[in-house]
This record gives sequence, C-alpha cells and structure tokens, in this order.
Amino acid sequence: MAHQGSDSEARFVSYVEVLADVVGDARRVEPLKHYCSGLLTAEGRKSVEPIAAVTAPASVSVQHQRLLNFVANAPWSDEQMLAKVREEVLPAIERSGPIEAWIIDDTAFPKQGHASVGVHHQYCGQLGKQANCQVVVTLSVTNHRASLPIAYRLYLPQEWTEDAARRKKTRIPDNLVFKTKPEIALEQIRAACEAGVPPGVVLMDPAYGCHLPLRTGIRKLGLKYVAGISYNVKVLAAPKRGEPARMSVKDVALKLPRHAWRTITWRQGTCDLLRSRFARIQVHASPTRGRRGQPEETLLIEWPEGETEPTKYWLSTLDKNIPFRRLVDVAKMRWRIERDYQELKQEIGLGHYEGRGWPGFHHHGTLCIAAYAFLISERETIPPSRPGSSRTFKKPAISSDYRPRGAPAAARTSYPQFNRDLTPQTGRRYCSTAASLPLLRPQLQAESAPCVVTQ
Repeated sequence: MAHQGSDSEARFVSYVEVLADVVGDARRVEPLKHYCSGLLTAEGRKSVEPIAAVTAPASVSVQHQRLLNFVANAPWSDEQMLAKVREEVLPAIERSGPIEAWIIDDTAFPKQGHASVGVHHQYCGQLGKQANCQVVVTLSVTNHRASLPIAYRLYLPQEWTEDAARRKKTRIPDNLVFKTKPEIALEQIRAACEAGVPPGVVLMDPAYGCHLPLRTGIRKLGLKYVAGISYNVKVLAAPKRGEPARMSVKDVALKLPRHAWRTITWRQGTCDLLRSRFARIQVHASPTRGRRGQPEETLLIEWPEGETEPTKYWLSTLDKNIPFRRLVDVAKMRWRIERDYQELKQEIGLGHYEGRGWPGFHHHGTLCIAAYAFLISERETIPPSRPGSSRTFKKPAISSDYRPRGAPAAARTSYPQFNRDLTPQTGRRYCSTAASLPLLRPQLQAESAPCVVTQ
C-alpha cells in the first residue's frame, strides 16, 4: 500500500509539471503544485487558508499570501488549463471505451450577501428552490466508465453585466456581455468542436432541452442530441390517418395505445437493476401554431409503473431505428454529471472558494477540476467514489496551535493552569494569583422579610 501511494505521488508530480506549462511564470509552479495537492489532502473546507496550513504548516501566513496571489490575481488562462487537463486525462478515460456523450448542465453554490461575483436570487438546484447563489454552466464528456468536465463558466445575471461599479470591483472582463445559460452552453459546445474533442451525443435536462435555438445550434454543428423537455412542449404527431395534430407531449403520451409501452432495463443501480416503462414515437417540434419547419425527431417518454402519468420526456435526433434499449441507455447517461458535482463539492471543495472576484472564482474551479481529473486517471488505484481515495498522499503535520481565521476560541477548562488556549476578555488582564473564592454561598445571617408585589 505504501508503494502504491508512492507511485501515485510520483505520477501526481509529473501530472502537475505538465500543467505548469500553462501558468507561465516559473514562480507559479510551486503554488500550482501546493494548491492542487491541498485540494486532495486538506480536510474540511478547501479554501486558501486551510490549504496553506496543510501544505506549509511551518509558515502558514506566508503560504496563505502566496496561494492567494496565485489563485486570485495571477493572469493564467482557465481555458488553456482545462484544455491541458483534457489532453492528459482523456486517454485514460478512453481506455475503457470511446467518448459517448457530451453533457450540458449547471450547478449552484448558495451564498450569503451580494458582493461575490454573479450572486443573485435565482433557482438553486442544491437547495431545490429560489435562493441567493452563484450558478456555473459546465460541459462534460463521458462514457460508461468515467466523465470529466471540460468547460466551466459562471453565469452572470443581466443586473451584473449592466453594473459598472460591481464589474470593476470583481474584475469581470470588459468584453463580457450578458448571455443566457443555453447561450453559454452552445458557446462551450462550439469551442469543444473547434478544439477537436471526440464527439458524442449531447445530453441536457429540460432547462436546456426546451430551448429551441440551442437544439438548432447543436444540429448545425453536426452533433446529435437527446434533450430532456417539459410536458407542455408542443409537437406535431402524425396519426395513422389525416393531418398531423399539434399537441403537448403529455397529450401524445396519454393517447398512445397500451402495446406502445415497453419495460426496459438500462443499467445496474446501487442495489437493484434500473428499469421502467418507455414508449417512443416520431414527431416534429412545433413551437408555434402552423410551424412545420422542424425536422423529424424521436419523442421518448417514461411512465413508471404505479405513476398516474408520464414523468419524463426527451427529444432525440439519433437514428430512429436505434435499438430501444440503447436509446434509453443514452438518455439516462446524464446521471454521471450529478455524481461528478457531488464528488467535486464534497471531496475536492469546488464550492469552498471564499474570494469575490471573477478570476479567483474561475481559477479555483479550474484547479478543482484538475485535481479531480487526476483522481479519474488513477481510478484503478484510487477511485474518486471510494471514501478516503486521496489518503495515499502524505499530509504534513499541522501545528497544534493553528486555528483558522474566524474559528471560535478553544473552550476554557475549569482550571486555568490546564488551559493552553486561554483568551483574556478585552480590557481585562489574566491574573494567575487571583484570590480563591468559596464554591458555596455562605448562609445568610437573617432571612429577608417577605415582599408582596401588587399590580
């Protein structure tokens, strides 16, 4: 086991040396190595100060300033870093099979206050409701073995793009204009195509799949998609006789005959095989009445046993003769991105950055993805989903008197001589020769006369 850990550490050093080509200045190489290793080894929050404490316990303050400057101020490119990460890790992912899908999604980080870049009252998936949060749009590549985020961009609400003072304070690039989340996603897909990323079927949930310009843009790029849509999306469904009828996909599902539904198993779950009832039918999307310019697509519908109505809908541009089970399997591959977000947040500290600026927010997210990508490449020895997967890395001993900023003072003991962390109250001196006081109150010499209070 020790030999295995030593090999992993050596591969990690080599991996970071390759990434160092992106940061430019040679003085940034050590902070890059320390920041990435701190993301893998620090316990609890993975913000700058705890990382400094675990990577340089003898000089936390100096290390803190060095890492803070590297992540918040250093002018290295997030896009180039993610491209280098992809170049290094994609071959390891493809050893178990070619890339099968690209996944569009977003993830939110709940926030207090309004000073952090992009914070706005909007839907927060982590909380399942409207809340104060930041939202990031991502693009990931995946096969049945592994997945990796390859693009990471903060969604900037229109109120932020129009506020010059806040833009300047958080150092938002001058050329950045307002774009919706689907527009950001299409930009990321276009960049991936230009970079030569191995193509895959584009998967998206209804928040993106209901956006017709996004689906149209994906088709124009020569890519196929399986897009989740909501129940009220209108389509033209061709009946056996007569003209096509324009109706919602829910109405289409409710009109299908009983024999149209099939029970399909698509993969092994944590405990049991995952199966449900599905139907498919060829339709044309019809966003407005009388509009018939959209190509034919496959409408995939899920209606689990025991449910009173269908629960999920997809539009697919895959070959209409694709095996039914394969179509369901592709549509259900989106689950991988949810696992990535969970591990990036819980194990790597994706949401732990405490700075407020645009550069630092993206630098931290990029480095979290870089650290996570290394774990993916080491999956055979330290799979990211296994508890303690990063424990093969040696952790420097942290000084016993280290306490992060803002942490409460240690609880005082009953006897001052045993209290190592005594913090005197403001304006009072600690006196080791204070007079002792009896623990029991002396008995009163005379009882006080009873007192009656009236109102």
